[in-house]
Amino acid sequence: MANFLISRLLYAAIVLLGVSVAVFFLIRIGGDPSALFLPPEASIEDIQRFRHLMGFDRPLVIQYWDFLSRATRGDFGMSLRYEQPAMQLVLERVPATLQLGGAAFVLSIVLAVPLAILAAANRGSIIDRASLLISLIGQSFPAFWLAIMLILLFSETFHMLPPSGRGSWQNLVMPAIVLATYSTAIITRLLRSSLIEVLQSDYVRTARGKGVRESRILLSHALRNAAIPTLTVIGLQVGALLGGAVITEEVFAYPGIGRLAIQAIANRDFTVVQAFVLFMAAVIVVINLLVDLSYGLLDPRLRTGK
Repeated sequence: MANFLISRLLYAAIVLLGVSVAVFFLIRIGGDPSALFLPPEASIEDIQRFRHLMGFDRPLVIQYWDFLSRATRGDFGMSLRYEQPAMQLVLERVPATLQLGGAAFVLSIVLAVPLAILAAANRGSIIDRASLLISLIGQSFPAFWLAIMLILLFSETFHMLPPSGRGSWQNLVMPAIVLATYSTAIITRLLRSSLIEVLQSDYVRTARGKGVRESRILLSHALRNAAIPTLTVIGLQVGALLGGAVITEEVFAYPGIGRLAIQAIANRDFTVVQAFVLFMAAVIVVINLLVDLSYGLLDPRLRTGK
C-alpha cells in the first residue's frame, strides 16, 4: 500500500507539473494583456513601462520558472483585474461551486443507482428500455440548451424558481438538474451493464441454487462487484461536474469558480486562469487517488494483490 501511495503521489506531481506548463504557455499564445489594463490614450512608452513592471517583457521560460517557484510556495500571483491574490479569488468561490456540485452529485447517485438496478433486474422489460431511453436523452442534451429551456419553463412561464444567483435552495434546483443530467445517464448505463454481467456469473447462479432471495443477491452480492468499474466513472464524473459548472454557472449567473474562470478568460487575467486550472487539476487528481484507494474496500483481493 505504501508503494502504491508513493507511486500515485509521484504521478500526481507529474500531472500537475504538466498542467502548469500547458496552461502557462497556451494562455499566452494571444500575447500579453497590457493594452487591456491601460487607458486608450496610453502611449507606447506607458505600455512598455507596464510590461516591464509586470514582467511580460522577459522570455516566457523565465516567466514560467518564476511562476513555478512562487506557486510551490502557495503564491500564484496577483489578479491583473482585481488586484488580489489569484488563488484567494478562486478559493472564495469554491464553497458555492462545491454546494452546486454536491447537490448535482447526490441527485445523480439518487437517480442513477435505483434506475440501473431496476433495469438490470428487469432486463429486456419496459423498465429496462425506458432507462436506456432516458440515458440516451440525458447524454444528448447540451448543458447550455437544457439550462435555457429550464429557465424559460420554470422561471419565465411558471415563475416557480429564480433564474439566476445564489441564495436559497431554490437557486440550486435548476443548475443542479443541468449538471446532474449527463452524469446520471453515464452512471446508469455503466452500472446497468456491470450488473447484467455480474448477474450472469457462476457465484450468482450458485446463490440462486441455494435459494437466496433475488433481492439479496442483487443488493448484497452483485451490486458490490458491479460498483468497482462504476466507481472509476463516478470519480471522473465528479471532475466533470466541477468542469461542467463553468458553462452552467455562466448561464445561471451563479457565483462559483466556473463563472470566475469565464470572466478571467474574457479579461485575459492570466493569473486567475492559471490558479483556476491548477486548482481543478489538483481536485481531480485527489479524487482519482481516493477512487483507487476505495477499490480495496470493495474487493479484498485488491488489498492483497491477488
